[in-house]
Amino acid sequence: MEFKEVIKERYSCKKYLSRPVDREQLTAILEAGRMAPTAKNLQEQHVYVLESQEALAWIDAVTPCRYGAPTCLVVTYDKDNVYTYPGGKRTSGIEDAVIVATHLMLGAKDAGVESCWLNNFDPDRLHQLMRLPQNEEVVMILDLGYPAIDGGEPLPNHFKRKPLTDTVTYL
Repeated sequence: MEFKEVIKERYSCKKYLSRPVDREQLTAILEAGRMAPTAKNLQEQHVYVLESQEALAWIDAVTPCRYGAPTCLVVTYDKDNVYTYPGGKRTSGIEDAVIVATHLMLGAKDAGVESCWLNNFDPDRLHQLMRLPQNEEVVMILDLGYPAIDGGEPLPNHFKRKPLTDTVTYL
């Protein structure tokens, strides 16, 4: 798929089939995330693939938004391995993890898998349930799977976008 098609056709899937994500497709998605740029190439991200019933129950315990996805990716970053910006007020951890997550999301569409970026959850609770190391910060969850025939299509407002004049300023 051409890049313009990937970004145009990607949507947040809200209902999935229970069929597991094909290993080859999942590997392609994870490779897309691995190729993401990070500040100073620190690659502080870590991606957890949750597919077991126990692991998916952790997702269900923190959000109502799994939508039946058979696979969820949890993106974290190592708080002890980040670039600190001049001035010391900001680090690269969250933004680097978000870049990785965006690559995963677009890689999913390119691989023929739908996704939904979840932000309606308590990251500290998920951290606790997953028993993650203290130095890891949970940034996001990405549902992955194949859309259900009924209810798995884009929401009606998905393709509505503001014009560039509303979102871009030239100085």
